[in-house]
Amino acid sequence: MSREYGETWVYESLVGGIPGLGISRTLAVALQFVIFEVGVVALGWYYGVWNAVAAGTVAVVVAAVGSVEMHRLGAKNRLLGTPPEHKRLLFGSSIEIVLGVLAFIALVTYLFAWDGTLINRLFGADPPIPVVYLTLLVLWDLTYRIGTSWWSAVVALWRAVHVDLPSEERATVRRLDAENIGFSLVQLALVPFLLSEPVLLGAVVGHVIAVALVCGAAILLT
Repeated sequence: MSREYGETWVYESLVGGIPGLGISRTLAVALQFVIFEVGVVALGWYYGVWNAVAAGTVAVVVAAVGSVEMHRLGAKNRLLGTPPEHKRLLFGSSIEIVLGVLAFIALVTYLFAWDGTLINRLFGADPPIPVVYLTLLVLWDLTYRIGTSWWSAVVALWRAVHVDLPSEERATVRRLDAENIGFSLVQLALVPFLLSEPVLLGAVVGHVIAVALVCGAAILLT
């Protein structure tokens, strides 16, 4: 199925919209994972910040899983016989970018202005600039996927309330909502690294609970 402007995530548009870059979704996710993970391990080795490698690897894995799920949610939602308003709300509004930016800014504010203990614990008192750069890049990738997960949940609830789907599609959308819950649960892999950071721990766990509740409501109402 062709993908028109306004019917893709911004991430999908970047992957599929660059002229001459005809790579598959699987290859795009694989490259994303390999490039980030090589960077995490290489910088961890070069600068001796091995404390950050495990956390960085988990973040890279969660972001890669999020990329896979974005492709799946995007492709399957485009196949639904929902009205244009649904797809415009889900894709064309680009609200997932807004939510990702807000989450990223809040995270950076916490890390560098609110409480710097996590940075010190992972990178030391004087973190190398390349390490900080890669860390922020991975964190943006992660928060964007989290923002997309949340927006997908909100739109799923809107769809459940406002769209009357045929019976054969109801099972499909319930599976999609369950997949979104599954991706949010994957994010709990970050919890072991946040046990001494109650604010971040509460944010991650709260997000997972919120997505589960909203998607659960959408499943029940569909």
